Amino acid sequence: MTLVLGGARSGKSSHAERLIESAPGPWTYLATAQAWDDEMRERIAIHRQRRSADWITRDVPIDLPQAVCEAHGPVLVDCLTLWLTNVMLAEVDLAAAVCALSEACAAATGPLVLVGNEVGLGIVPDNALARRFRDEAGRLHQRLAATADRVVFMVAGLPMTVKPSPENPGNPS
Repeated sequence: MTLVLGGARSGKSSHAERLIESAPGPWTYLATAQAWDDEMRERIAIHRQRRSADWITRDVPIDLPQAVCEAHGPVLVDCLTLWLTNVMLAEVDLAAAVCALSEACAAATGPLVLVGNEVGLGIVPDNALARRFRDEAGRLHQRLAATADRVVFMVAGLPMTVKPSPENPGNPS
């Protein structure tokens, strides 16, 4: 399992796609975004256009743990923080959902790459919901990073290995 973190437009998704495509396909893309408006529909379309027909895309805004369990072969989850937003806004039991996701990731049978937005590097949010979201995102990333084989932090399109893969500790990607 590889966790790819970074800020907005840091190259997380493209890097994650390259990582997962190093395994034989077909690849499964578990998409957590919801298209609430035209701008988000356009973003989703751009993400889909850059992947070949060998990708299987499933939209899983909330049921991500189950989708990870059901997936076969290489899996890319994009993104954890959108999933967290969806779970929080749906008022789902957050602790249970995070636990289920952590267990599903640990039980994944094939290569798994998770993408998340690092939201803790900016100013303290000005409202309680935003502060809770930032805190929960940090906790989720810490939990998954602890069990991940590799953690990569993206900056300006450049991967920085935070936790090297045990099989290849010198590999920077």
